[in-house]
Amino acid sequence: MASPDGASGMGGSPEETELSITLTLRMLMHGKEIGSIIGKKGETVKRIREQSSARITISEGSCPERITTITGSTDAVFRAVSMIAFKLEEDLGAGSDGATAGRAPVTLRLVIPASQCGSLIGKAGAKIREIRESTGAQVQVAGDLLPNSTERAVTVSGVPDTIIQCVRQICAVILESPPKGATIPYHPGLSLGTILLSANQVRG
Repeated sequence: MASPDGASGMGGSPEETELSITLTLRMLMHGKEIGSIIGKKGETVKRIREQSSARITISEGSCPERITTITGSTDAVFRAVSMIAFKLEEDLGAGSDGATAGRAPVTLRLVIPASQCGSLIGKAGAKIREIRESTGAQVQVAGDLLPNSTERAVTVSGVPDTIIQCVRQICAVILESPPKGATIPYHPGLSLGTILLSANQVRG
């Protein structure tokens, strides 16, 4: 009897198709975390880019928050997130005494279009509860939109291994339910005036 995936003919296995999907993950980070990720003279971010094959960009600006954007195949993005989580853990651990070093919980703040947050939370919170239980990570979806945007922050915290599993599950949900309508991305520290001005110029 033919196996179900034999029916797809020449289309390649589902795993192969999944790896060819381009995923973009946006994370909100504070100055100290950004410093950890960039490293001395940009060495750390350069190493993460090379080893993960993901494209990583960090927004410019003098405000305390910056957006780190990771783009690439799902595999490359997860590798980059994994390296970032371990790097943050290492730097958090270095600041504390030997007993707790290396196991301080790491927190990543993902920035996700609000229209996708419903799928992530699920009916009566079922999906987010399932993600929490299966990964052991803490997951919180912000109730409010980030200023001047249609995006919300999703905070994931735990040890790097649980965070990585959690981010994988969140991404699986996001890939299944594309955002509805136009997404206005969050830019930390931009005043409303600047945004209105640029919106008017576009209409020009």
